[in-house]
Amino acid sequence: MPLDDDSISRFAQSFGGQVLQPTDPEFAHARTEAIWNGAITRQPALIVRPVSAEDVATALAFIRASGVDATVRGGGHNGAGNAVAEGAVMIDLSRMNGVRVDAAARRAYVGGGASWASLDAATAPHGLAVVGGTVSHTGVAGLSLSGGMGWLLSLQGLACDNLVGATLVTAAGRVVAVSDETEPDLMWALRGAGTNFGVVTELVFALHEVSPMANLGLVFWGLEDAAAALAFAREYLFELPTDMGAAIVGLSAPPAPFVPEQHRGLPGVAVIVTSWGDAEDHAAALAPLRELNPLFEVISPIPHVALQQLLDDANPWGGLAYDKGLNLDELSDGAIDVFLTWIAQKRSPLSYVPIFALKGRYREIPDEATAFGSPRSARWGVGIVALATDEETFAADRAWVRGFWEALHPYTPNDAVYVNFEADLDQQRMLASYGEQKYRRLAALKAVWDPENMFRHNPNIPPAAAGIPSPRAAAARAEQPAS
Repeated sequence: MPLDDDSISRFAQSFGGQVLQPTDPEFAHARTEAIWNGAITRQPALIVRPVSAEDVATALAFIRASGVDATVRGGGHNGAGNAVAEGAVMIDLSRMNGVRVDAAARRAYVGGGASWASLDAATAPHGLAVVGGTVSHTGVAGLSLSGGMGWLLSLQGLACDNLVGATLVTAAGRVVAVSDETEPDLMWALRGAGTNFGVVTELVFALHEVSPMANLGLVFWGLEDAAAALAFAREYLFELPTDMGAAIVGLSAPPAPFVPEQHRGLPGVAVIVTSWGDAEDHAAALAPLRELNPLFEVISPIPHVALQQLLDDANPWGGLAYDKGLNLDELSDGAIDVFLTWIAQKRSPLSYVPIFALKGRYREIPDEATAFGSPRSARWGVGIVALATDEETFAADRAWVRGFWEALHPYTPNDAVYVNFEADLDQQRMLASYGEQKYRRLAALKAVWDPENMFRHNPNIPPAAAGIPSPRAAAARAEQPAS
């Protein structure tokens, strides 16, 4: 039902933050700034910016009474644009963006609207860090509550693996302090499916000693030489020490000073190796890759904070974006052939394909230890990202993403996906990703904490309900066309 002016006025008088209506001068700017993906054009009926957990509870009470949808904006970086729904009330946490570090306890207390840039800036002076993101203007909450891959993945696992506490405002307006001691089942659920259970206004992370200086190695091949390099890298990257991160990226060579001018814009493949230890050890790890006829390379010390910002310019705010993902157990010759064939066909120089080497600490954590929605047995996490600045190019590369995904899909063992890599999640893929046992447990918890599925604009797990024999049946039902 539409919101009426009287109810909005009464709500605004009781709300401690900011309330923006479409007629307000700030609304259009607030809506644009709220969402990274410029391809998302949905318009909310109201944007509310709380400054406390109590404000969030007040907003949820208003939303329940008004009968409209609720969305939650943490950092607004989700490619599917889950932070905004047509005619909904957006709870924009951007004013709850503080970061406090307890260096002695190695803990970071992070507001639900904070970015990774803010968290990195606060922890680095203490020689501490937590894994998270490869683009620093990504929001901490959204990334972490669904997983959180980054350069430190091999050393620390996922961001959600390092989440030790949270403040959650439930659909009923209850403010809950969540930890393994106070609410162990809910804490388990927040580590991987956390957007389903309420509004997380603060996250608490365990921090780890990480040198403020990192080592970056990027080796780039043109497509004609990349097959041999990938055939070598697919095993070699898993032989690297745990304290070295690794990824493969299909991309266009950027217009950067370290790229020879004649190669800028050329489609190809980069292997990236990062570390936070001895520079000579890092150089030795890169030596076998450098022998495989690359077009160019960059090997350099870099501040950890700058490493975290390395891809910011390649992911501009307001660009038109669409992504799909899948997992691979092996980077087979056939998969490499598909990868190289389709990289050559992208139109936008910004479109790219990151492939994370899922190794080290990530693989050591048992699947059942967290609610993370992707089997940890997979060796490669693949994202296929269309990113453009004009509609025509974007339309072409959105089709490219779908075609690429279809061509690569025969090489994946199942439909599981890292949910942060997927714009088109449905219940079948959710079930495949979380697995039936984990999905059932999450659905049962959802029925306790959000029985009406108020928080459904997300990688959604509906609450368990009588008459639905299994999530598999529910997924099958969701796939049937409407009568």
